Amino acid sequence: MMNLSDIKTGKTLSINNEPYLVIFHQHSKMGRAGAVLRTKLRNLKNGAVMEKTFQGSDKIEEAEMAKSKAQYLYKEGENYFFMDNTSYEQFSLPKSVLGELTNYLLEGTEVTILVHGATPINIELAVKMDFKVVEAPPAIKGNTADGGNKLVTLETGIKVNTPLFVKEGDIIRINTETGEYSERAK
Repeated sequence: MMNLSDIKTGKTLSINNEPYLVIFHQHSKMGRAGAVLRTKLRNLKNGAVMEKTFQGSDKIEEAEMAKSKAQYLYKEGENYFFMDNTSYEQFSLPKSVLGELTNYLLEGTEVTILVHGATPINIELAVKMDFKVVEAPPAIKGNTADGGNKLVTLETGIKVNTPLFVKEGDIIRINTETGEYSERAK
């Protein structure tokens, strides 16, 4: 059982026998009232997001999650197919469950599978991943009035704000949790 102070972003909780991932948490205490914890939770089975407030005395059960490695294979319709690196079994997860993580999937990408019971229910990506810039507008000398950023397109199709020096063909590092440019890859 977990106390309020144990609940942090990235933890998995079990609510009504369903696994939830904490995607936002905020502790607050108002005057004489007891402490409360406001959270946003994502259901790892269906991708639904809900807001839940926990009171100071609440005890929450941590979800039993196993983790293993897998490789992303391909997309077919709304399903993304993966292969477990140890058992070589293939399985699929729908886009509705994976959400924004699909923006960072390239064939052959290694991911961490989250397994609840015996069923793969979601994936985790590395916090920072490298991608090739496939489209970048040229930087115009002296064009720094807007902060010196430009919008480039990565090989996965997503668009990211980067500094002006990034050009087509560069390999850049993206933070997959925030979707922001981190640095130029070496």
